[in-house]
Amino acid sequence: MGVFGSARRRARAVFAAPGPGRVEDPLVTRVQSVRALLGALATFGLISVYGVDGGWSAVVDDGLSKLFLAPVVLIVLGPVVVACFIWYAPRRHRPLLRSRLRHPLKAVGWYLGAVLALVGCVTGYSYLNGTRALGSATGLLALATGPLALWLILFLVFASGSAARYAFNTADVHAALPAVLTVVLVWALALLSLGDGLPNGPTAIRAAAFLGGPVSVTAVALWELWFLRKRYGVRIRG
Repeated sequence: MGVFGSARRRARAVFAAPGPGRVEDPLVTRVQSVRALLGALATFGLISVYGVDGGWSAVVDDGLSKLFLAPVVLIVLGPVVVACFIWYAPRRHRPLLRSRLRHPLKAVGWYLGAVLALVGCVTGYSYLNGTRALGSATGLLALATGPLALWLILFLVFASGSAARYAFNTADVHAALPAVLTVVLVWALALLSLGDGLPNGPTAIRAAAFLGGPVSVTAVALWELWFLRKRYGVRIRG
């Protein structure tokens, strides 16, 4: 429980900490949660009626792969989107927005650092475990990599969810950035999922299943941008 709680606390401290540009509103959170719940129910219903290649285990594998793929997509595409966002903002606001980039850069650094550390632990343990003559110090070092690797795995699990939800703390740069990045992320993941083929069922159902997620997320994101502008005066070019 200690390792579990420690990894969870650190992930939340890094990826879900409030920052200077973030706007938190319970209504936005509820709308996002309802959309996610309806999406999950729709997916469950489609799979129950039309089935899925590979069974429910394939659904679990797909969910886990997207959990870890989402931060990777954000790290790859995020800099381009953020650069375009800052360029689109009024010239007088650009220095302030650039100064706030340290918050998402810190989160990205933690994520990539954890991945590299985990790779190092696995590689080091494999090397030390394969050594024929392990000295006492080397043996203790090999044993120590196990708990560290477990902590890193748990940290990455919690961090991946928070990184995708908060878009690597880009709300600290501008409150509208996470909504923009979410739209880019969901369409990128949808296009990547085409490699696995469309869901089972009639053509209309397959098309609706493919487009339902990205379109609904985009609609919620556009509503969020409107809501932030209406209630909090958040404008990209304001």
